[in-house]
Amino acid sequence: MDCVSVVFGDICALKVDAIVNPANSLGSMGGGVALAIKRKGGQVIEDEAMAHAPIAVGSAVLTTAGRLPCRFVIHAPTMVGPAERVGVSNVRRAVLGALGVARKKGIFEIAFPGMGTGVGGVGKREAVHVMVLDVLDFVSKNEGFRVLLVGFDKELYECFLGELSSKGRC
Repeated sequence: MDCVSVVFGDICALKVDAIVNPANSLGSMGGGVALAIKRKGGQVIEDEAMAHAPIAVGSAVLTTAGRLPCRFVIHAPTMVGPAERVGVSNVRRAVLGALGVARKKGIFEIAFPGMGTGVGGVGKREAVHVMVLDVLDFVSKNEGFRVLLVGFDKELYECFLGELSSKGRC
């Protein structure tokens, strides 16, 4: 099995070690992927995330996953406050923060949505380009990791597929 792969669908339905929430520094989960995670996994996820606040962009925290089939949620802020517009540098910082927490906590299977592509306002192609570069670099240096890039819509899914195929796999 490839160490980096693309899946289509709902990140909340994946039975992996951890899924990534493109969070805000407050840990509040009021929109986008965060709200979907909270609705399906339960209020406990937001409560735990907010207990770690403030969470700096570029760092990440781990919480339980409530009712989700994954074991953990990694909250990796792409923005300071809720619904802020961000740049692609914040996407890179959030991805690296999530991967760092996974490595530190012994999590070897992690799923990412399109980071910063919702309310953050980063273009899907731009965000995906940075994400794939950083993920491929990380897995090349950290044996045993498996990363799923999750496209919840056809456009994001195809962006992930195209970028990954142009860069090669592990």
